[in-house]
Amino acid sequence: MSAARAKPAINPVRWQPPPVQPLPEFTLPELTLVPMPGHGPEDVVTDAGGSLWTGLVDGRIVRLTPDGESTVVADTGGRPLGLHVARDGRVLICDSYRGLLALDPGSGELTTLTRTVPVDGVGSQGCAPRGRPLRFCSNVTETADGTIYFTESTSDFHYEWFKAAIFEARGTGGLYRLNADGGVETLVSGLYFANGLTVTDDGSALVFAETQGRRLSKYWLTGPQAGTVTPLARHLPGMPDNISTGGDGRIWVAFVCPVNKPADWLAPRSPALRKLVWKLPAALQPDMPSEVWAVAFDPDSGRAVGGIRGKDPRFGQVTGVVERDGRLWLSTIGSDALAHCALPEWSPS
Repeated sequence: MSAARAKPAINPVRWQPPPVQPLPEFTLPELTLVPMPGHGPEDVVTDAGGSLWTGLVDGRIVRLTPDGESTVVADTGGRPLGLHVARDGRVLICDSYRGLLALDPGSGELTTLTRTVPVDGVGSQGCAPRGRPLRFCSNVTETADGTIYFTESTSDFHYEWFKAAIFEARGTGGLYRLNADGGVETLVSGLYFANGLTVTDDGSALVFAETQGRRLSKYWLTGPQAGTVTPLARHLPGMPDNISTGGDGRIWVAFVCPVNKPADWLAPRSPALRKLVWKLPAALQPDMPSEVWAVAFDPDSGRAVGGIRGKDPRFGQVTGVVERDGRLWLSTIGSDALAHCALPEWSPS
């Protein structure tokens, strides 16, 4: 990724934040930290062989073996975000600057799947004129038939200015499908910072998170509701980031931070206030408290059925979560490490 760019201007709108409903209280098990060779491992996923994968802020893609040895396998040259290990073993990569990529884990070769998405509902084919560039490719998943789905958080800003999208409060995120011919189809638009994406254990639906919208929704793939969106969990008290489906079907959600009350106060008021605050140094803007927070939701009822939450001076701002061999692995934009802890039990009652 190139050197730091000038701070962009924003064009905020009045926005009414959703109400907040509390989640159950959870405790934080003992964390084990695994150092990474760089900062900000934003997502963490696991492959069939037991290795874990993550991407660093400088573009490097890292494989972590079960015994903790890390190897840099590739460099996207951008900012890798959400990852997914495909059925054929490739690592699918959302990169804010490079679009949707696929990595051959053996050779380290990177292939571009798409750099564009449709404009105003018009189909996008590769880099055809009718497609606009992907600005903030965020997370990706694959269904059993090999179809790839991905999200874009905002069409206005790259990752390094993600707070600008939150300040603007414009629903410019979307959910997309990559077709076999390389074309891209818009499934859902107008999302408020679309982020994490996973497939339910039964394959009936995609579950996606909206960080600013503070909700989880289902996009139905089968049955009478196919092609529609229904809510799964709303009015969350924190900002959901990447998500994954656990071995027992639970939907694990990483919460990067709690709801920011000053930011919520500003949102429905004059946009000029947010323009003014945006011009201030970062230290004077609403911040992101550092917590270790992840919650498991029932895929049918949307009820919180397990989780972890607490503070650790070594780790926080959780952006990714995945189960592996009885452990819960966590990624973050706030440090140079991954972390893992004992997997909390299911609470069906």
